Amino acid sequence: MFGMPRRLLFGYLALAVFMTGDGFELTFLSRFLVESGFSPTQAGLVFTVYGLVVAFSAWTTGVLAEVVGARRLMVLGGVLWMVLHVLFLTVGLRSVVGTILIYSLRGVAYPLFMYSFVVLIAQSVHPSRLASAMGWFWASFSLGLGVMGAYVPSLLVPVIGEYATLWASLIFVAAGTALCAFLVPGAPPEADRSRELAREGRARELLRGVTILVENRQIALSVVIRVLCNLTLYAFPMMMPLYLTTDDVGGDAWFSLPEWMTLWAITNAITIGSNIMWGRLGDRYGRMRQMRWYGFGGMAIATLAFAYFPVWFGASFPLMIVPAVLFALSVTAFVPMGAIFPALAPEHRGAAISAHNLASGLTTFAGPGIATALLPVIGPIGVCWAFAGLMVLGTITTFFIHPPQPGITTEAGRVLPRRERLTNAA
Repeated sequence: MFGMPRRLLFGYLALAVFMTGDGFELTFLSRFLVESGFSPTQAGLVFTVYGLVVAFSAWTTGVLAEVVGARRLMVLGGVLWMVLHVLFLTVGLRSVVGTILIYSLRGVAYPLFMYSFVVLIAQSVHPSRLASAMGWFWASFSLGLGVMGAYVPSLLVPVIGEYATLWASLIFVAAGTALCAFLVPGAPPEADRSRELAREGRARELLRGVTILVENRQIALSVVIRVLCNLTLYAFPMMMPLYLTTDDVGGDAWFSLPEWMTLWAITNAITIGSNIMWGRLGDRYGRMRQMRWYGFGGMAIATLAFAYFPVWFGASFPLMIVPAVLFALSVTAFVPMGAIFPALAPEHRGAAISAHNLASGLTTFAGPGIATALLPVIGPIGVCWAFAGLMVLGTITTFFIHPPQPGITTEAGRVLPRRERLTNAA
């Protein structure tokens, strides 16, 4: 069904429900913290440290999922998230240190759930269809974190307030964890390595999640572009509520908080379909060129459009949808990243996916980190120019990565002649 592996249908559903709960605070937590007495820099630091912990957790998840079992690790991540979220709401919010400590610890949990499912997909799907399967992964992610995770709070916050809305997120995380525990199948027996790895083998495989970055230059370069491609996806939810809805960092309070939340929900709603589209196109016509031109090129333009549209057109919500649409179509062109890493190291998929997950985690740290460091110095428009420059760097880096792709490249990763590619695509 449009590239979705039916065997994993409930896995995609569990991911969407889980990420809905995880995304509840994304569009309003920075402003909520500032209104609770935090400075904008302290609020940015909360997101930055959280992202650093996410990066570490994501790095280990790929190999851990192969060692202990992907579905088992997903359930563990869901339970851990709920425990730490309760501690965050009851103890953590009492102080800046407590907020940073407990909220960042919660960052260990969601990568265990989310990125273990990436391993399960790689174990269950043929490499030639992996980008399409990853398109559905990111569509589910966007539906949960970006659409429902933004839209549901936009309805709840005006009625019950931010704090009670944070408690409501537990309902969705619990439901997603339950779906995973009872309805998601484990890896096919021929792909499940958790039983065959002896104790020494498990330690060696865990270590390979680190050493593969040194041993495989193509993996290391792929980590760079994986970090760069989603910087603004994680920086904007921290930065844009302050820029667009307040005058704290040089904005002009053009929009209300619910309007910003609705805009971000629209952005992510578009990514549901475009994730699936780019996954299919990447499998059929080539993954790297798609990311090079439509991904990084489009993101550079979209980032600057977010900065300048409110300056040029004022509080025009319909016109702000233009950069939102471009942002959504561009950021989803990177869907094939999840297929490229295992293709570059097929004999060590878990380690390769750990490298992918490390990069995914680092971008949640680097995006808010760059914004936090640069906002007081060059302002929000300057930050957007910095991000646009990094997108250009990403474009250049893609020329040095040559992943093999069935029907599109040779085994060495070189693109086949045009006639052969068209025959394969047909």
